[in-house]
Amino acid sequence: MVDWECLLAGGTFDELVEVGEPRIVAGQDNAGAVVAISPRLSAALADAERSKLREVAAVWAAQRAEDGEAIDSETADAIMTDLAALVSTARRQGQGVYCWVA
Repeated sequence: MVDWECLLAGGTFDELVEVGEPRIVAGQDNAGAVVAISPRLSAALADAERSKLREVAAVWAAQRAEDGEAIDSETADAIMTDLAALVSTARRQGQGVYCWVA
């Protein structure tokens, strides 16, 4: 999520940590944690054009590959597109979106 926020909305990891993002809402143990998608990332996802989501997905997949985590561009694109749709629906309903991370 931090990668996505930096790519979509700008900024750095350190800047996000400084403002308390990502915000942990449950867990934070060896099994993982539930974190809230920040309002800034939520807005960036909801407002992003399809071409921007595709571009971010490609960059994110390349970054993951540099870290030894293989994710193909089609999967990355599907994740970004589906997440943007989920966030858009949640925002229309006045809801937040949360993510479990290990």
